Amino acid sequence: MEDDSNHVSKPETPNTMKAEAEAEERDPESNSSLSEPLLKRNRTLSSNPLALVGATVSHIQSLDYEINENDLFKHDWRSRSKVQVLQYIFLKWTLAFLVGLLTGLIATLINLAIENIAGYKFLAIVGFIKEERYLSGLVFFTGVNFVLTLVAAVLCVCFAPTAAGPGIPEIKAYLNGVDTPDMFGATTLLVKIVGSIGAVSAGLDLGKEGPLVHIGSCIASLLGQGGPDNYRLKWRWLRYFNNDRDRRDIITAGCSSGVCAAFRSPVGGVLFALEEVATWWRSALLWRTFFSTAVVVVVLRAFIEICNSGNCGLFGTGGLIIFDVSDVKVSYQAMDIIPVIIIGIIGGLLGSLYNHLLHKILRLYNLINQKGKLHKLLLALSVSLFTSVCQYCLPFLAQCKACDPSFPEVCPTNDRSGNFKQFNCPDGYYNDLATLLLTTNDDAVRNIFSSNTPSEFQYTSILIFFTLYCILGLFTFGIAVPSGLFLPIILMGSGYGRLLSMLLGSYTNLDQGLYAVLGAASLMAGSMRMTVSVCVIFLELTNNLLLLPITMIVLLIAKTVGDSFNPSIYEIILELKGLPFLDANPEPWMRNLTVGELANAKSPAVTLSGVEKVSRIVDVLKNTTHNAFPIVDQDVLVPGTVVTGATELHGLILRAHLVQALKKKWFLAEIRRTEDWEVQEKFNWVELSERELKIEQVAVTHDEMEMYMDLHPLANTTPYTVVESMSVAKAMVLFRQVGLRHMLIVPKYQGAGVSLRLPTL
Repeated sequence: MEDDSNHVSKPETPNTMKAEAEAEERDPESNSSLSEPLLKRNRTLSSNPLALVGATVSHIQSLDYEINENDLFKHDWRSRSKVQVLQYIFLKWTLAFLVGLLTGLIATLINLAIENIAGYKFLAIVGFIKEERYLSGLVFFTGVNFVLTLVAAVLCVCFAPTAAGPGIPEIKAYLNGVDTPDMFGATTLLVKIVGSIGAVSAGLDLGKEGPLVHIGSCIASLLGQGGPDNYRLKWRWLRYFNNDRDRRDIITAGCSSGVCAAFRSPVGGVLFALEEVATWWRSALLWRTFFSTAVVVVVLRAFIEICNSGNCGLFGTGGLIIFDVSDVKVSYQAMDIIPVIIIGIIGGLLGSLYNHLLHKILRLYNLINQKGKLHKLLLALSVSLFTSVCQYCLPFLAQCKACDPSFPEVCPTNDRSGNFKQFNCPDGYYNDLATLLLTTNDDAVRNIFSSNTPSEFQYTSILIFFTLYCILGLFTFGIAVPSGLFLPIILMGSGYGRLLSMLLGSYTNLDQGLYAVLGAASLMAGSMRMTVSVCVIFLELTNNLLLLPITMIVLLIAKTVGDSFNPSIYEIILELKGLPFLDANPEPWMRNLTVGELANAKSPAVTLSGVEKVSRIVDVLKNTTHNAFPIVDQDVLVPGTVVTGATELHGLILRAHLVQALKKKWFLAEIRRTEDWEVQEKFNWVELSERELKIEQVAVTHDEMEMYMDLHPLANTTPYTVVESMSVAKAMVLFRQVGLRHMLIVPKYQGAGVSLRLPTL
């Protein structure tokens, strides 16, 4: 709840100056010139939980998801024709289509670039290995990865710092009501695309799935607002979406489209947005997000058909992740439930341990990154060098395995992809560790998920693979490049899943590839704490519905075990980034504290009169940072009675509307109420939807300062109000579910001779 409060001006004695300093420390948005309490309350506070309030203060602005029902809005709503309503609905579906189309096209571009860059890099390495120029191969491999990482890191550090990381925590905060700055701009989008190509092609232990979610959200945001801030289209039909509510909905569709583009999972994309990132949801939004993901799938499928004909270079069947295990016969007995439960428990334990260790490492990285841009670059390049050396050198530790004539694929192979890479082995033999390390992350997962290959990998190779990616998964995330968490967690989880199946041997009937799938799912549930969306994503990836029962068991167990230790990884990142987030469940201490006690701990709200002097409005805007101000009228005649001298809460007026009124010179020479025609002649809903104008950009003369402004027509006459005896927990639930930025607290008891009339909703 935004605190529209301020401090009272007092003579500057030593005691008052000390008190003001303490008050400023307590309320970072306070100012020392304005205070008009509606009703004075002087009760003392006795609730210990009050000490928890304000322990974490953020200066990030929140969003206006509430409908501002002022006189202009009501007039515009009544005057809209059926054609305009249909046009608005059609435009929503059009934007949903464009979001899906552009997200699918950009995802295809990213996959094509990654597969071709990485493909030619690995083919060059094969040439060095064949000629036994191992050191030259190491220098080439490390150098190419170094340059690719350098490009991605320089772009993020110098041009768009918000493009680093996955972007999902920031999207989650935005959809929760926090205006995360510079997250959806055109520069961020371009850097995210190029940076993702460079970072993933460099072989770093990160995925393009998180960045694709961010890319889809950026596309949605830019379409909704008509382009970048400096080159925004001013078409009238785009003004329909110049509000936070519609922008929230279209960004949700973009988020779903990004997940769908990453995994070719349309239903999983919708469920991911519903389960993980979206705070508000309704059936109309469900239909549009599903429509967007359907468009993405059609686009991806069309390009796959084109690429299968050999027109996409080295793309082939790679890049667009899908692990088809539909040919595996899934048959399990009652005894197989025991290892499935074990996988779930291990996934929950490892997931919570991963979250704990990553939290510590991210705090360390934060200290390093605070030293400047050079340190950010050096950190990213150091991780790249370590990763390249490990990926190239560790396969030399593995023993060559003889090719089995029963293998369904060519063995050995020196192509860009394949399950049986020859690497340094003689003819007729393959290096199973090189098959997992000297390839893209997508192909590594595809190889370790491969079914009907019980003897393909050695124990030591899987153990080295699992250990390496546990280390890389901890130290790669957090560097200044676009990165996703999905692929690193899938790689770690599939490693221990396959290792467990090899240890069980003949004691289980399940295929080793299926154990790898279950291990990846369990670790995702143990770290990210997602169940339904992960279940559907894996079913769409593997194309095998017979996995549904055991996958559900694994996910539920892993999430339950992980929740008993620490929060999900995205909640941890939100806390580290200092982004406010309203959780669905109030804290227990909130039951013991009322909103009235919370209000008493802060300074009284800054209020304005219905007809206010221009000088006071300018003073309020320049000396406070609040987004809205209550409109309170004194000496009001209560309708239907003869009671006079009452105090009326007329409504709430936004800062942007006050600035717009000053710009339009909405001034009166005397104190009076304006007529409807005067307001409609001066303002329209398009102008009031603008939020960019600042008070510093408006010039007001000295003579105009002495004039008046009628604020009644511009005020939201139906703000959400709660009585002061309501618990903070109950108020927080209302605040979150409705998507509010402001909530007015009114007194339970009325003073003598004072009648407070509440607006009806």
